[in-house]
Amino acid sequence: MTDPHTMSNSKAVHAPAQIVRSTLAGAAVISLLLFPGCKKEATPAVEVTVQAEHPEQGSMSEHITVDAILAPLAQAAIEPKITAPVRKFYVQRGAKVKEGQLLAVLENTDLAAAALDNKGTYIAAQAAYDTATKAQVPEDVQKAELDFAQAKANLDLNQSIVKSRKQLFTEGAIPGRDLDTAQAALVQAQAAYDTAAKHLESMRAVTRESALKAAQGQLSSAEGKLKGADAQVSYSEIHSPINGVVTDRPLFAGETAAAGAPLLTVMDTSSLLAKSHVAQSVMQQMKVGDEAKIQIPGLADPVTAKVFLISPALDPGSTTVEVWLKIDNKAGKLKVGTPVKSSITGRTVAQAWKIPAAAILTGQDGSKSVMLVGSDGAAHRKAVTLGISDGDDVEVTTGLSPSDMVITGGAFGLDEGTKVKVGPAEADDEAKPAASKSGDKE
Repeated sequence: MTDPHTMSNSKAVHAPAQIVRSTLAGAAVISLLLFPGCKKEATPAVEVTVQAEHPEQGSMSEHITVDAILAPLAQAAIEPKITAPVRKFYVQRGAKVKEGQLLAVLENTDLAAAALDNKGTYIAAQAAYDTATKAQVPEDVQKAELDFAQAKANLDLNQSIVKSRKQLFTEGAIPGRDLDTAQAALVQAQAAYDTAAKHLESMRAVTRESALKAAQGQLSSAEGKLKGADAQVSYSEIHSPINGVVTDRPLFAGETAAAGAPLLTVMDTSSLLAKSHVAQSVMQQMKVGDEAKIQIPGLADPVTAKVFLISPALDPGSTTVEVWLKIDNKAGKLKVGTPVKSSITGRTVAQAWKIPAAAILTGQDGSKSVMLVGSDGAAHRKAVTLGISDGDDVEVTTGLSPSDMVITGGAFGLDEGTKVKVGPAEADDEAKPAASKSGDKE
């Protein structure tokens, strides 16, 4: 049986603890009733402001952008063939010159003297040639013909004498001594005839031709020496091989110009060439005559150009193709050596579905996609296939329909299913602090 006194002491011990718990519970109830705002609220969904638009259909042309360097249409670094001091310059740097114009003269007194000496030799050879061809050789041939004719007449005479004396000797009218004398004279006449005939034959076939060749050879030799001397004199006169502008003149009058070293540089800058290198795959989209735009440093508006040349072979060092764009520069505002940006117009699609290039997202595997605003007000990723690009817009060949609302601004970093609303770009910065405050509340 429990002692009543013990039970009474036990109740006395537990009473304060019950009072404390009751007090705390009441305080909690009162705090909930007095401060209902302290209850934790559910986190609201973040809504991101983006810019979006439907795909547009229209004509677009591909633009290939490459770096280039301006070069002259033609250039001549004029190097003298002789080493001599510069007597006089006729042009300054920046002067406009025409093809064949005299630009400078080197000292040539000694060369002119040598040319004069060779001219005299040539004149003498010409006179000797005229004498040989018009007087000496014809006279020699004529003399040989006369000697032959005289020998033949003498032979004929002696033959008739011998014939008649034989007849007389047979008849006993003359002694045998007279016949022998006539026959001896005939032998001499025959020998003279044979000699004259051979001499005439050699004169006609060999001597005359050889004499003419000898005279011709002496004349040609003298003429060659004269032309060589005249050439040396001409090398002392520096002429421009092209139309253009003098861009360099490193020496002054009186200084010695070395053979093989540039004395003057002339460039044709009426048109310039923007030279660039492009990949072979890009080159396949170009052709000679394609339009292009060149952005020149310092000029607000680009200048027009055309594809002038596409190299038929790859550069062995870079395995790229050299492409030249021709630019009109009659005003002379563009300068050789200027680095420029060129945009070449390639393929054109008449009816292309296009979206801004900023809307395209590239995956780690190189795949292309865009973010769409779905009917549920959330962002959804969709894979697309691209075509040509004009720098601002890009063609979408598959993956989109005209009704799709493509996110063109603010798509970067969006997760699948993120709530979005379409608004101006300025509202995007205001949405970010709002989302941050919401997170601080949470």
